[in-house]
Amino acid sequence: MKPIVASLLAMLCLIPGGAAQAQVSLKDKPQLVSALSAKPPCCVIDGRGAASRKRDRLENALLWRDDLTINPTATVVVIADRDQDALGIAEVLARKHPGKPIFAVKGGLATWKAASLSLLMAAGMDTAMSGPVSFVIPANTCEQGKPLQELRPDKKR
Repeated sequence: MKPIVASLLAMLCLIPGGAAQAQVSLKDKPQLVSALSAKPPCCVIDGRGAASRKRDRLENALLWRDDLTINPTATVVVIADRDQDALGIAEVLARKHPGKPIFAVKGGLATWKAASLSLLMAAGMDTAMSGPVSFVIPANTCEQGKPLQELRPDKKR
């Protein structure tokens, strides 16, 4: 009996902990609407090809590149031309940011636009905007680099 217990313990030690892994998943429109209705994403990553980006511009998205450095403070959304490309980018980001939720969009930009429109309608916003959900990313909060400004405590008090 002891060898079986030892082998089970050894196997459990080899399984990575769930808390240390990023939560990567492929989401369709209803799943995106459900997941993002409570809290908008901090970053939208555009992993589409150059022709797709030129044809349909995705406002406020960070262009995917191998050396992209982000500091995700909420969910990261990855959009690509093919579902497997979006999942591949999401997996790369997951290795860099364990424990962060990362959604690959199933169906690409069309799904993202449909989900964004649903979120706008649910929020009672003007659907005439017909674009993705508008969200504000303060400069340099998602993509790291030299800050545009630094806040300092007021020392005059």
